Amino acid sequence: MIAQQLTTDVFELVRANKGIGVGCETGVDGFFAFANDQTTACSASFYDPVMCLVLQGTKEARIGGRVVRYGAGDTLIVSHAVPVEAAVIEACPDHPYAAVILRLDLVTLRSLQEELGPDAEEPDAPLSLNAAASDAALIDAVSRLFYLRQDPVAAKTLAPLILREIHFRLLRARHGGMLRQLLRQDSPASRISKAIAILRRDFTHPIAIADLAEASGMSLSAFHEHFKTVTATTPLQYQKDLRLLEARQRLVTGAASVATTAYDVGYESPTQFSREYARKFGLPPSAERNRALEAAG
Repeated sequence: MIAQQLTTDVFELVRANKGIGVGCETGVDGFFAFANDQTTACSASFYDPVMCLVLQGTKEARIGGRVVRYGAGDTLIVSHAVPVEAAVIEACPDHPYAAVILRLDLVTLRSLQEELGPDAEEPDAPLSLNAAASDAALIDAVSRLFYLRQDPVAAKTLAPLILREIHFRLLRARHGGMLRQLLRQDSPASRISKAIAILRRDFTHPIAIADLAEASGMSLSAFHEHFKTVTATTPLQYQKDLRLLEARQRLVTGAASVATTAYDVGYESPTQFSREYARKFGLPPSAERNRALEAAG
């Protein structure tokens, strides 16, 4: 059960920091507050490995052909960086959407896994993005972490302990299967995470799928299969999504032309870039840039 006071305090923090719709920091590294007082259109983005605890309202994420809906009291666990389309589907000024988001720390998770020892195999195929109802202990830990911002001295000492507790509870959550798989040495989830790191680092350069498979220690066929299982997309589409989302970030600043942006994110043809951008976001990149320039001027 989510305390109404926590929901109110998170929303007021976001509003005080002028972060409605974009979120704000809480004062604890890697821990953010988010709120929106209206529903939003479904838009493309990347979800990094995070935990999101929804305090009020409802959000929906689409990954591949699957829809994940998570509302008040639910925790979303994201084990790998994955492309999604997401929207706030339940929010209004009198009942805003509010959530807290924690960036997951792989070092902490691995340390905990070493202490816990190996788990039995997952009974079901784990998912890299999944949501389920939070238990009371996890909600309590997240609440304590949020309120540490009121006492910086206590935060310095206690935040690392509470962060470790939260990671422990996520690791044992029934919908944390892919996290557990990720921590198993040489598991497909662990191997695919290496390929994802390469793609994110070098997304502007041509990348041979065979090289990604080799870096992951997999055959080409196994690599394709497991990459699709983890990310719900193909390596080439994953790279394309990275390029287009980076291009969108650049275009909304209006700092560079469409052609320059296309080349900067790895496209050899501005025409192809414009076509794929319009297909992804529903408007051509020139319109995106012009809208940004009009808003700024």
